[in-house]
This record gives sequence, C-alpha cells and structure tokens, in this order.
Amino acid sequence: MFISEAYAQAAGGAAAAPGGLESMASSFGIMILIFAVFWFLLIRPQQKRQKEHKKMIDALTVGDEVITAGGICGKILAADENYINLQIAQVEDKPVTITFQRLAIQAVLPKGTVKF
Repeated sequence: MFISEAYAQAAGGAAAAPGGLESMASSFGIMILIFAVFWFLLIRPQQKRQKEHKKMIDALTVGDEVITAGGICGKILAADENYINLQIAQVEDKPVTITFQRLAIQAVLPKGTVKF
C-alpha cells in the first residue's frame, strides 16, 4: 500500500551511448577553459596585488606617513623586521604611539598628510 514498485532499467544504457570518449574530452576541455578564465580574471590579479603590497611593506622606512587596515593614520617612528611604531597623535608635546605589524599597513600617504 505505501511501498511503490521499482522497475529495472534496460540493459546497455552506458555501453550503448555513442561518442562517450568524445563527450568526456569535450567536458575536460570545458573544465580547462573555465580554469583558465578563473586564472586570468581572479587568481592572477590577486597575486599581482599581493606582490605590490609586499613590495610596499618592505620599502617602509622611518618618517613615512601611512594608513593602517583599521583606518588609523600616522607617522612611522621606528621599524623592525615584523613591527612598526606608529605615532598617531601628540599630547603635551609627547608622541602617542601604537605598535602594529607591518602587514597591517594598507597604504603609504604623501608627505605632509598627517598633522599633529
């Protein structure tokens, strides 16, 4: 009453299909084409941006004015291999500094942009 009947499929469905190898080759070709499109539109530009960012990070020096990924603007007071000290303000003629990882720097600003 609640169980429906199951019927067997006719024999030779996959073996009798003409052009099986050609169909598989065209599917493989389409997959390669899709990968190539993704490579040139997504992966390659991202790698290019990463290279430019790394080059900019490596070129940071004391005195550069930068903006962080969090939107904080400041001037680099000290820099080492992994961290930088960023002056973000000046209170009673004393600099207010924050330590950031180099990778947190988003962009280098033109000289004179940051005023204290």
